Amino acid sequence: MSISAAPTELGTEKISKLLQMYAVPGIIAMTASSLYNMVDSIFIGHIPEVGALAISGLAVTFPLTNLSVALGTLVGVGASTMVSVLLGQKNYGKANRVLGNVMTLNTILGVVFASLCFCFLEPILEFFGASESTMPFAKEYISIILLGNVVTHLYFGLNGSLRASGHPKTAMGLTIFTVTSNVILDPIFIFTLGMGIKGAALATVICQTIALALTLKFFLDERHVVHLEKRLFSLDWKIAKSSLAIGLGPFLMNCASCIVAIFINQQLRRYGGDLAIGSYGIANRITFMFVMVNIGLNQGMQPIAGYNYGARLYRRVKKIFTLTAIWEICVTSLCFVISVFLPRTAASLFTNDPELMIMAAHALKIMNSGFALVGFGMVSSNLFQCLGMVNKSIFLSLSRQLLFFVPLVYLLPMRMNENGVWLSFPISDILSILVSAVFVIALFKKLGRLKDGEDPSVLGSSI
Repeated sequence: MSISAAPTELGTEKISKLLQMYAVPGIIAMTASSLYNMVDSIFIGHIPEVGALAISGLAVTFPLTNLSVALGTLVGVGASTMVSVLLGQKNYGKANRVLGNVMTLNTILGVVFASLCFCFLEPILEFFGASESTMPFAKEYISIILLGNVVTHLYFGLNGSLRASGHPKTAMGLTIFTVTSNVILDPIFIFTLGMGIKGAALATVICQTIALALTLKFFLDERHVVHLEKRLFSLDWKIAKSSLAIGLGPFLMNCASCIVAIFINQQLRRYGGDLAIGSYGIANRITFMFVMVNIGLNQGMQPIAGYNYGARLYRRVKKIFTLTAIWEICVTSLCFVISVFLPRTAASLFTNDPELMIMAAHALKIMNSGFALVGFGMVSSNLFQCLGMVNKSIFLSLSRQLLFFVPLVYLLPMRMNENGVWLSFPISDILSILVSAVFVIALFKKLGRLKDGEDPSVLGSSI
């Protein structure tokens, strides 16, 4: 039985061609993934008579879904980074062991997380901003999502390893499948079968279960250089520790997103009420689509930067960062233009409630008034993650959300009420971009002192 070749072109092919090859499938997949989330919001927002409250209830669940994603990225991102570097080092056996750990760790974390959430679900949702009016909608939606939590963890974790092992188009195809099937099932479950918000959650879980089954079928094929082996399903604590250390940055970033979402919901409930929370839910979904495009670019950059750093080709590492940064800034600049100049048109996709539409458009315009250069901050954090420089990646991941945003979202509403919440976004964006620039300049100076092939230990960190 023949084994497919490892993606050695990562160290030889032209950088721009590689980014196109790896990022375009990632961008399509992440755009599809963002549409996947938006579809639920769009259909839920148009449920007759209760759409405005239902979308506010959905917004209340964001912190909990962010925390679930955080646990998934803790395993998945670290594992995919290790896989790409190990392929650069031609250590295929260890890459397979990493993949086995993804299965075991995600299963354990998924079961434990869902069990704990079910034990304290109502107090959690109330803490996250649910009111008496929005609690039923939030509880109906998140209960079904939690039942499929293990499936979600495994699917997204293995999808990342699929990209890192040189199969970005397959990863993209699976993501597009989940989106397409979700678009078909959502209106059937929500409207035709009359299941409302529960139908949106059920459609999500069903689609991810089918996608996971197809992913497992791919990795069980021993013809692929990275594949699952039964003997590798036992937990390797050494690999797990390394994987979790690399994934700690994105994990903490997602945890910070959870904390931020809690602060936002609590402040909006205090100063604006249920519809203010719903307006944030709409504005967040629109912004999230552009963020996901940049995550797709980051995913395209990740195996290229990781492979070349593992192969000690430092000039190529700098080139891939620069090119990715340019594209990510273009994406966030487009989000800025839409948010500032077409906010009501964007908000109208999610609701036909006049009051909610006006509030969401106002929120979107202020929130993203400093969003144009956010792409640079995103790619900077991703660069340090790709190179295994965990501490720097963690700091950059957390600086915007915890160091800058949380104090602002607490203090500004005291003087500016609801507008203080929205203004906290652009101020923290600008401050975090400046910090990222300082870190990247320092790293580039160190890389500039290295010749290709030299030991990277002089940088004070290695994978």
